[in-house]
Amino acid sequence: MTIYLYWGSDDFAMAKAVNGLRDRTLDPAWATFNADKISPEQSDAVIQGLNQSVTPPFGSGGRFVWLVDTNVCQQASGEVLAEMERTLPVIPETNVLLLTTPNKPDGRLKTTKLLQKYATVQEFSPLPPWKHDEIVSSVRKVAQEVGVKLTPDAVDLLAESVGNDTRSLYNALEKLQLYSLSAGPQPLSAATVDQLVTATTQNSLQLASAIRQGDVGTALELVADLINRNEPALKISATLTGQFRTWFWVKLMIESGERDEKAIAAAAEIGNFKRIYFLRKEVSAFSLGQLEQILALLLELEVSLKRGTEELTTLQTKTIELCQLCRQTSFR
Repeated sequence: MTIYLYWGSDDFAMAKAVNGLRDRTLDPAWATFNADKISPEQSDAVIQGLNQSVTPPFGSGGRFVWLVDTNVCQQASGEVLAEMERTLPVIPETNVLLLTTPNKPDGRLKTTKLLQKYATVQEFSPLPPWKHDEIVSSVRKVAQEVGVKLTPDAVDLLAESVGNDTRSLYNALEKLQLYSLSAGPQPLSAATVDQLVTATTQNSLQLASAIRQGDVGTALELVADLINRNEPALKISATLTGQFRTWFWVKLMIESGERDEKAIAAAAEIGNFKRIYFLRKEVSAFSLGQLEQILALLLELEVSLKRGTEELTTLQTKTIELCQLCRQTSFR
């Protein structure tokens, strides 16, 4: 494939993929002549990119044409569609046409369908913070890529420390890789990770945990920290909802008499059934009805945020209500 469509909001992961694709395409000696980065501010950006994509490269190597933050998968004129239909099938194998956008492509558009036919489409979105198993898998994969050997406990601790922040993960692993040069070939332990890697950010899962424990003070501090770091309020809401939905399904399966941890994990969409042992403890103080009330409060939070209410105040108010409900659970 010589055509690529990258989309998603994980800027760091996408940038690494873009740089890798660029390096594989270009001969460094001729990169200045054969690399075109076309910004969306240009009125004819797509047409210009398509024209450049069929232009033979100078010297050796290929030509790399990058349409940055293009909206061709959100809206496109008939002229652009016609030019894409004419150009995409005839782009030379020596050339690469890359389109990037933070937005999910609209599958109803003819331009999107055309790119799905001719391009390699790859998503670069942060993993949901509550998908612990997927984050652990990502840590394990990137550690292998960087060349850092970690014990299973170290992988879990690193996943907890960096969450779904790809940039923090690579920074942490690069630090650990430097340490491993003098530490020897044995896998690094959780104790080493704890010493060298500082938890980069408070995350929404920690907020869910504080709410579950009814810890109003800690929960409000976490809300303020998340907002100060420009964490989108709707993303915080989605993470809380995802975590409490997991707890709800675990409780529901337990209440229904299910004892098979693999069956409970499947119902709760948990990849590692061994986590059920810990989740049982986390939901032990709750009744099913109380978890239903919590999910109802979280739905109210989402609706309020989507209606444009002030984010910090709305989150603080609902956080207090959630903590109060959980404290009733804890002391019943």
